[in-house]
Amino acid sequence: MKLEILPVPSPKEKISDESQLVFGKKFTDRMFIMEFDRAKGWHSARIQPYGPLALDPAATVLHYSQEIFEGLKAFRRPDGSIALFRPKDNIARFNRSAKRMCMPEVDEEFFLQSLLELIRLESDWVPRSEGTSLYIRPTMISSEAFLGVRPADQYLCYIILSPVGAYYKGGVAPVKIWISDNYVRAAHGGTGEAKTGGNYAASLMAAKEAAEKGYDQVLWLDAREKKYVEEVGSMNMVFFYDGKIVTSPLAGTVLDGITRRSVLKLLKDMGYQIEERALSVDEVMQGAASGKLKEAFGTGTAVVISPVGSFCYKENCVQLGDGKPGELTMKLYKNLTDIQYGRQPDRYDWIVDI
Repeated sequence: MKLEILPVPSPKEKISDESQLVFGKKFTDRMFIMEFDRAKGWHSARIQPYGPLALDPAATVLHYSQEIFEGLKAFRRPDGSIALFRPKDNIARFNRSAKRMCMPEVDEEFFLQSLLELIRLESDWVPRSEGTSLYIRPTMISSEAFLGVRPADQYLCYIILSPVGAYYKGGVAPVKIWISDNYVRAAHGGTGEAKTGGNYAASLMAAKEAAEKGYDQVLWLDAREKKYVEEVGSMNMVFFYDGKIVTSPLAGTVLDGITRRSVLKLLKDMGYQIEERALSVDEVMQGAASGKLKEAFGTGTAVVISPVGSFCYKENCVQLGDGKPGELTMKLYKNLTDIQYGRQPDRYDWIVDI
């Protein structure tokens, strides 16, 4: 398939003060898009001016939620070059999500090369300030116009780019987490392992209630017993518990996070024993109270690593240590961001230079 490059007649004004960048509000001049139908397969791949999509009111994405997406970043290095962090892993996960949602898979090499070309064209949009990056959002939606519950025969796949500011503008800060015993994010046999919009829509009510109570994030329990912790809405969770690293197993209800994978690799190389097992909410609460649970943090593309200061479950709240980011948490944050921004050599072949 040939990639067509269309001109941009009216480039946007870029943000001159990068300290004013926020997450997901500003978008670049161009986007990548391609189309699919059952008879032709993927076709009409192009990089075109960023703009609205034309969808029929009966487009199935609006009614039956056939939709997937990804999130990754491009980083400006000290020498001015640009690099992506583990894009092949994101594209492979994109295809796993597509398969789970009965959507067509993309050619991974063509998709990667199209993404690289898009970023080359939009390279001036990659910010240069400390902690900033270019956020990348690949998306696929069903676009066929019909009413009826079946996989669609037509799809749109696109990539949009957004320059984003540093997640922690005032330094890395611990978060206060509410453990929900009422709402459920994902159940075995469902779509929890896919990066699909419905999973996030299901989390909004709990997140709203948590915010109203003064909490930053919601930690979900398993759907069957409501006993074992799984993940936070936008992050995988990792616990430094009883001298070991404990994290929820990938058993169909937890997203296979790229940052999670990266952190576990770093921890293994640091000599830590890693247990991918179900950790009960009682272990978390009692461990924090007794000191067995030394540190906990979330991992995700947007935040990288987010330290936890306290957990609240029902009427009980416990603080981790002195409530400040833990030593191991901060060491991991530094090691990972140093690799991403080129301040430390990449020993893992995670970086793709542009």
